[in-house]
Amino acid sequence: MTQQRDDAITSQAPADQQDRYPAEQNFGWFGGSHPAEPQEQQQEPEAAPEPKAPEPGYTLPDVPDVGWDPLPSSRRTWVSRLVLLGILLAQALLTLRLSNSAFEDEALYLYAGHLQLHHLNGGAPLPDSFAAYFSGSPLLYPPLAAAFDTWFGLAGARGLSLGFMLGTTALLYMMTRRLFNERVALVAAGCFAVTQSTLFMGALATYDAAALFLIAVGAWLAVRTARNGWWLSALTIPPVLVLAVAVKYAALMYAPIVVALACLAAVPYHAWRSLLRAFLIPAVAVGGAYTALRLTGSDILKGLQSTTTGRATGHGVRLDMLRDCAEWGGLLFALALLGTVLYALKGRMSEAPTMHAVRVPRRLWRILMGLLLTSTAMLAPAYQIWIHESVSLHKHIGYGLFFAAPMAALGITRVVGSHFRHPQLGILAWVVLLVLGMVQSNSLYHAWPNSTQLIATLDRQLVPNGHYLVEANSVPRYYLQDKVEFGQWTSTYTISYQTKDKKVVTGEAGFKAALTDGYFDVVVFDKTVTGALDEKLVKQLRAEGKYRLLVSIPYHNTYGSGFYQVWIPVKKNPAAQQQPQP
Repeated sequence: MTQQRDDAITSQAPADQQDRYPAEQNFGWFGGSHPAEPQEQQQEPEAAPEPKAPEPGYTLPDVPDVGWDPLPSSRRTWVSRLVLLGILLAQALLTLRLSNSAFEDEALYLYAGHLQLHHLNGGAPLPDSFAAYFSGSPLLYPPLAAAFDTWFGLAGARGLSLGFMLGTTALLYMMTRRLFNERVALVAAGCFAVTQSTLFMGALATYDAAALFLIAVGAWLAVRTARNGWWLSALTIPPVLVLAVAVKYAALMYAPIVVALACLAAVPYHAWRSLLRAFLIPAVAVGGAYTALRLTGSDILKGLQSTTTGRATGHGVRLDMLRDCAEWGGLLFALALLGTVLYALKGRMSEAPTMHAVRVPRRLWRILMGLLLTSTAMLAPAYQIWIHESVSLHKHIGYGLFFAAPMAALGITRVVGSHFRHPQLGILAWVVLLVLGMVQSNSLYHAWPNSTQLIATLDRQLVPNGHYLVEANSVPRYYLQDKVEFGQWTSTYTISYQTKDKKVVTGEAGFKAALTDGYFDVVVFDKTVTGALDEKLVKQLRAEGKYRLLVSIPYHNTYGSGFYQVWIPVKKNPAAQQQPQP
């Protein structure tokens, strides 16, 4: 009915009204629309369009989850390199602040190097078999350091060591960055750069800096070639290890560590095939070492045995040595232990969502890597404490700290936390390392007396073809090498003297016979190494009256004060003693 009514209404409308209500616009009782007004009534003036809102001058970009990207990038690499450059500059300045006259070992190696260079240039044969008692091959580091000494003096030879130690710090950064990331690498470099062993070895012209640099090259190659095939490791690492051991025999202790590092670093990429490196690298290294020994002779084996493998038991007190090790490297070692534990518990800090794209090594691998690097710091202290040998322990401990530094840096970064939540803890740890390194290196660098005044006194007493008895003669022999020949020097360690009646005497009797005959033109005692013998010889000089005390030169070192006693024959003309010899 509704539809019929609608139609009826439409049909009953006048004809002129039906077009005004078209069928599609009619309305009904259930949801219909109201009829439209006639067209004449709908035409109204159009309203002015509303003004559009001004568009913004810029559009906010999408905000990332974090404001930095922890994944490797060229920007991160260059920023890290600039920070590393600052660390190396600080290390150089801290090293160059150390100043003293030549140490006995420095003088010995440099003097031997000059003799080697003279011999290679067609000069006289070597007057001594240095290979029989040197702690490294006399054919490698001594000539190189002597060349720098010729060009730039003692500062040049020490600068060579500084260059080696700066290179070691840079290699530590490169190795750690590949094992972990840039942040850990920078912290490792910063910690290692301020330890006393790093600063001390960088300021000393001895074997240690060059040997540690070569060990660092081997460790970096072990990590750098981990992704490549075994053949690359077998070709690059063995020559470096052989050269490191040849430079200083004590480096042999760390060659197995480099081999183990090469195997462990390759496990994530080659699984069980990485074990091939454990056999191939030593095999190639042994073959190269055998060839080198055949070319250089057997004296090197004697030196290796006397200074390293078969070294006689010393007289160091184990408790005192343990305390020294704790002072020199205890803090860094403790941080390395902390890093090992935290790394084993958690593979990463997960600071950003993008870090989930980075594969985390398995826990067993993390434990083994942490133990390998951290335990290496105990090798030199454990061995030398076992044989009671405290000589050079302050230097040798630095070899192990190089390997422990990455884990110590990892411990510091984990304590600081994600997004540098606790930076004060990391700053505190580094400042303590810095203060300890500065104080300890300065103390160790003044453990020997400054010999400048003694050398000046000896220079005024030189006579043609004279003979000189000096307790530790390597230092004056180095400084006066252009005026005095090798055979004119005698130390209080040993002597073989032929008396006037052609009898050869040695030891204490030889020294007494030589003094009785007035053989020496100058005698110097400092009562340090051979104090008991010095006392006996001084009593003889006073009793016989053939020598008189020219001067007592005071000196000071870390352990106290003393005097250089300079004796000359009574018959010498005092007026001629003040004239320096050409």
